[in-house]
Amino acid sequence: MFQLTNTKPTIQISKKERFFNTKISKSILLGFAITCFSQYEAKAQFTLTGQLRPRVEVRAGQGTLQQEGDKAALFTSQRTRLSAGYSGYRFKIFTTLQDVRVWGQDASSINRTTTEANNGILLHEAWAEISLVDTLSTIQNLSVKAGRQEISYDDQKVLGGLDWLQQARRHDAIILKYANKGWVADIGAAFNQNRELNTGTIYNGTNPAYGAGTNGIGTMYKSFQYAYIGKKFFFGDLSFLFFKDDFNKYTNVTSGTPPVTTKVNGEGVWSRNTTGIYYNVNATRKLNFMGSFYHQGGHDKDGRSLSANMASITSTYQLGRKLFIGPGIDYLSGDDGTKAVTATSDNNRFDPLYGTPHKFWGSMDYFYAANGFGKQGLLNYFFKIKYNAKDNLTFALDLHGFESANKLSNGAGGTLNSYLGTEVDLTVKYNLTKIINFEAGYSFMKATNSMASAAVKNVANADLNPQFAYVMLNIKPNFLAKK
Repeated sequence: MFQLTNTKPTIQISKKERFFNTKISKSILLGFAITCFSQYEAKAQFTLTGQLRPRVEVRAGQGTLQQEGDKAALFTSQRTRLSAGYSGYRFKIFTTLQDVRVWGQDASSINRTTTEANNGILLHEAWAEISLVDTLSTIQNLSVKAGRQEISYDDQKVLGGLDWLQQARRHDAIILKYANKGWVADIGAAFNQNRELNTGTIYNGTNPAYGAGTNGIGTMYKSFQYAYIGKKFFFGDLSFLFFKDDFNKYTNVTSGTPPVTTKVNGEGVWSRNTTGIYYNVNATRKLNFMGSFYHQGGHDKDGRSLSANMASITSTYQLGRKLFIGPGIDYLSGDDGTKAVTATSDNNRFDPLYGTPHKFWGSMDYFYAANGFGKQGLLNYFFKIKYNAKDNLTFALDLHGFESANKLSNGAGGTLNSYLGTEVDLTVKYNLTKIINFEAGYSFMKATNSMASAAVKNVANADLNPQFAYVMLNIKPNFLAKK
């Protein structure tokens, strides 16, 4: 007789087999983790780039006229940048550490005497951008960008990064950004303070370490708010800008013996409003027109009523495959130089805000840059030629005629000739590789006595034939690029 039982047979597993199975399991888990991480990395991206930009300059009347007999200046400045960015699901983060120095300004060994004014290390950019829509949204972009950042629009005439200056320009701001179907709309704001305060919001905008604005404004804004709307059409681009910047109110207080007048900041602001349009239109396949019109109102940084205008137009015509030529004109309003300026008189001097003046009003930076040139505004007649000799070699020639936009006083009840001078700018750009670029330029000017007058540059015994030359190396490596 047989007896049936449900006893299961015993299976013996050796230590070698147990180790082998465990190793397979770990390999599967590791492979799964790598796959997940790889898929995440496909959505997230890390960037690490740099820039090394030394520039040798010879200045013999750059920015303002020299006196007869003055020697030319020669120096090398250098910008060094390290930029890191990271983008993940619905966010981006970007930072740029920047150092700007003149060769030799520091001791060649450990330097413990460098003053704050000569300390070129700063945080040029540090911002985060957060998407307000997910990947399934039909809207191309709706995001908030907050932190230290460059703000540039259109041709950068009124808002630009000012890349020519080694320190460039940046703002601490927050921007709501929208983009969809060719439309772009940004709303931005900034609110500055000198330090953490327990009471009040009074802001001292005078900061010699950071030149804000153009036109010799000499002070930082306390706050700004702006709206920008742009649209790409089949014939070109059109945009609208409203920008309001606010300056802390102050009063002049005189005291002491002998009497000394000082500015004392108080509560409240004076607000300046800039409104205008920009256009970039292709009239034909070879003919392009670009320009803008802006009006400024409200009050200037000193509380004077403001009413000023700027209008510009540039034409570019393509001759053949490599040559581009075209004339243009800029008009920026100013005050009548024969009338005295008082605290109650209107200000008609247009200020091109926080743009890139080096790009428009001559490479010698005589107008709307660090050096003032009076309050009479500017007419800039120009003719530009650009020749692309090769894919990596470009030549440019710009010819400018500068004239006061208003009357110039001779200081004795009469007026001066309004023509200020003629400037010629020659530029050569050569790309050795995609990351290594060379640039050289030479500029000279035939200035008039009106340019040297007290109403404009105020230089006695001036050399009326200023010159400027530079050679610049620009290396922008991508440290994570695949070989």
